[in-house]
Amino acid sequence: MAEIGKDIKKSAALLTEGQLVAIPTETVYGLAGNALDENAVLQIFKAKNRPKFDPLIVHLPGIEQIHNYVEFIPDELKALAEAFWPGPLTLLLPKKSIIPDLVTSGLGKVGVRVPNHPLTRSLLDLVDFPLAAPSANPFGYISPTSASHVAHHLGDKLSYILDGGSCDVGLESTIVGMEQGQVIIYRLGGISVSEIEKLVGNVLILPQSSSNPQSPGMLKSHYAPRKPMVLGNLDELMQQYQNEKETLAVLSFKRFFPELKAANQIVLSESGDFDEAARNLFSAMRSLDDTAASIILAEELPEIHLGKAINDRLRRAAAK
Repeated sequence: MAEIGKDIKKSAALLTEGQLVAIPTETVYGLAGNALDENAVLQIFKAKNRPKFDPLIVHLPGIEQIHNYVEFIPDELKALAEAFWPGPLTLLLPKKSIIPDLVTSGLGKVGVRVPNHPLTRSLLDLVDFPLAAPSANPFGYISPTSASHVAHHLGDKLSYILDGGSCDVGLESTIVGMEQGQVIIYRLGGISVSEIEKLVGNVLILPQSSSNPQSPGMLKSHYAPRKPMVLGNLDELMQQYQNEKETLAVLSFKRFFPELKAANQIVLSESGDFDEAARNLFSAMRSLDDTAASIILAEELPEIHLGKAINDRLRRAAAK
């Protein structure tokens, strides 16, 4: 079982040796390896049981390093980087040959970002290579937002877990790129569409339903609990499943259902705060997945602020 601790120098040494280390970010915990070492990258895919057609995101210490790994950055995307880095923004850009094709699943573009967590930023300053780091969970399962989540599922598949506490954002990064002069959101995430449009104007949001994704996080079924999850109007679903109330679990935005077991329901934010709901989403899904319930009922949030990104995760969790 991997050791859990806060030793940045130990983490850097292990990564330099080609080993895997779980790292904290403001979004979710990442399973990190040297992005320039194909053997380390291959170990990431093996540890997660992740298909090699699903590309990885590369993490950099700062915007100053971006031109070491990408051919160019359009002005619109540079403006986003300057506004939101370090932070939950990934840019999809034409890669240089130094980035192995395994990282990008053979595609010509690589997703890069500058994470905003003090431990990981210090770690990136210690190593002389970028880190490839998808979420530190088995492929397709709920993303981890604490060191204990990582240890529970991947503790025997990596060398060290750098413990940075609970993730502040709790949703993966927003992935943005450009095609033919149009700014495109490939994955909704921790930065809202409205924040991006304030800087670059109208954007195109791609449907996340590809079996051969152009960027990370575009698979239709993803972030899913083991239990079946049904998404819809909770009042209607409760009526539909009224004969199974003893075996139901409920995930709601801000409502509590007194007729159900308290242990079998989680409210994402009693005050209706979208940031709080985002922070709580993945840990709530994990908790309900660990109950004795046989099915999880959930509702979508209003399509404003981070509601779009939260709903994206809920839809894909229920896609099975």
